[in-house]
Amino acid sequence: MFSRENLESASKEELITLILQMQQQIIHLEARIQDLEDRLAKNSSNSGKPPSSDGVAKKPAPKSLRESGQRKSGGQKGHKGETLKMVDEPDHLEVHSVQECPHCQTDLSVVAVCEVEKRQVFDIPPVRVEVTEHQAEMKCCPGCGQQVRGQFPAVASHAVQCGNRILAFMVYLNAYQLVPMRRVAELLGDFYGHMPSQALIQSANQRLASEITPTLAAIVEQLQAAPVVHCDETGMRIEGELHWLHSVCTQFLTAYGVHAKRGYEAMMDLGIL
Repeated sequence: MFSRENLESASKEELITLILQMQQQIIHLEARIQDLEDRLAKNSSNSGKPPSSDGVAKKPAPKSLRESGQRKSGGQKGHKGETLKMVDEPDHLEVHSVQECPHCQTDLSVVAVCEVEKRQVFDIPPVRVEVTEHQAEMKCCPGCGQQVRGQFPAVASHAVQCGNRILAFMVYLNAYQLVPMRRVAELLGDFYGHMPSQALIQSANQRLASEITPTLAAIVEQLQAAPVVHCDETGMRIEGELHWLHSVCTQFLTAYGVHAKRGYEAMMDLGIL
């Protein structure tokens, strides 16, 4: 770089060379700035980046396609509404008798009922965990002298355990509704008075994964035989690290797989394509 004194004494050719060098440097810096600005402007809506990489600050505000003032909120004119309807046979019946006239205080306890007005309340009944005890008879065989025992069902393989319905409910909340295991345990404790451990929920998930293996294999086999399949991927976090949830599907079948990479290599490793 020329100093001020050198510039004053530089020849015309040296000044031209310096200007050309500066022009090249400016072009390079402009390209670098443009590249950085393009990177900052990229998000999941205008590039292949996953939504999880957008960050809270970059998430766009939700936009409604309905223009303000066109229609009021709620059901529109002519729309057939859906509401609760009375049932013919309610589960419980409570009769509220009238014993005295509220106007003149005449005794009505022996007066015949002339009409009944009905109202029905739909609600969830009180729920709690039911405990079923299984008892296996023990007998001493008079023929051989051996002590024998009745057979316990498969659901009672241990002295104390959770039944299939509550285990299935844990898996449904955690794996399908994506409720964290800690909150699943709290929910069951609040609703049913029985708070399972997170290890039990994880064990139930693993049991389900093992039992549906034949079904998943049949789905993959049919996807491999399908003439056309749709493939997609979306980013997700596993223990804080970015992974990719891949899907291969048809109109009736879907298979999922998680991989640390996206694209061709991941789809090959998942063994469907």
